[in-house]
Amino acid sequence: MHRWTVALCALLGALAVEAAPPEAQGWRAEVVTRGLEHPWAIAWLPDGSALISERPGRLRRLAADGRLDPTPIEGVPEVLAEGQGGLLDVALHPDFARNRLVYLSYAEGTTDANRTALARARLVDGALHDLERLYANPDTKRDTQHFGSRILWLDDDSLLLSIGDGGNPPIRFAGGLIREQAQRLDSHFGKILRLRVDGSPHPDNPWYAAGGARAAIHSLGHRNIQGLARDLVSGRVWANEHGARGGDELNRITPGANYGWPAVTTSHEYWGPAISNVHQRADVTAPLLEWTPSKAPSGLAYYSGRHFPAWRGDLFSGALKFGEVRRIDLEDGVVVGEERLTIGTRVRDVREGPDGHLYVLTDAPDGALLRIVPDG
Repeated sequence: MHRWTVALCALLGALAVEAAPPEAQGWRAEVVTRGLEHPWAIAWLPDGSALISERPGRLRRLAADGRLDPTPIEGVPEVLAEGQGGLLDVALHPDFARNRLVYLSYAEGTTDANRTALARARLVDGALHDLERLYANPDTKRDTQHFGSRILWLDDDSLLLSIGDGGNPPIRFAGGLIREQAQRLDSHFGKILRLRVDGSPHPDNPWYAAGGARAAIHSLGHRNIQGLARDLVSGRVWANEHGARGGDELNRITPGANYGWPAVTTSHEYWGPAISNVHQRADVTAPLLEWTPSKAPSGLAYYSGRHFPAWRGDLFSGALKFGEVRRIDLEDGVVVGEERLTIGTRVRDVREGPDGHLYVLTDAPDGALLRIVPDG
């Protein structure tokens, strides 16, 4: 047998396709609105309306009756809308009804020098006022990949912010591949940060006072987290993150944990070989679930609504690839099953709305907001 044949067989074995999970039953998707250009995130206001971010750099208001305001909200920060960059997550301060604070994550800079940033402003009379940039990655990178950028609020009004590893080979930083920064404590690439409301590092962070480490780091060893969710009862925090070719992960996030990327992973380079021959290590937190082939996980929601009682306490993970949402069946924090909700187009975000329905944002030039409702 020729050497190339042996190599191909080995590669196909390493990337063995897992059987697709069964289709979930008893649901259908209805369109709430269309006309969104690559929407990235949604956040509901107390009056039932919502804010939707569009990656090219616009923030849109959706009225409670489903009408999309044709005029974007003014006062959004200038963004780098190239590649995977742009205006990304939107989240309301937990006390928004009193202080009117909106938090935005985004890419800023140029193609050759860019980073993930976080800003806040007050939403007053349909516009953002008093814009403040609270955080920007201290290090810039080139190319426009892997910004991470999900925001998640915790009980104490601190927030988690995911930062991507900077991108794929051949992108380099500080003498090596930039993705290797995910294992370094003197870098924010490939990390989840925990910040106070003003963007400063939270003093309870594991390395807050450690010499040679960045004070904002909450966890490390991540590739590109674009989904963060929290169980409001138990406080458990979940993340789904992209692998390269295979090896997408669902993780439970705990302070100080190392999730391995790129030193410990089952993922492969896009051109074939394994990224690492190490698939587990004592000091690395193993994923609860892996997806091979990659589904390109996006938004993540923890469901507690009334419309689907059998789904309560489960996670719903969007998929940019395959055009679906995965229902991850949890029992006391343990994955016991998986189903798919076929949407038919790229899914960017999944959220539970204030009405107890699941909502899905589709990633397209003419993107839509969908509501998941019982069928029949």
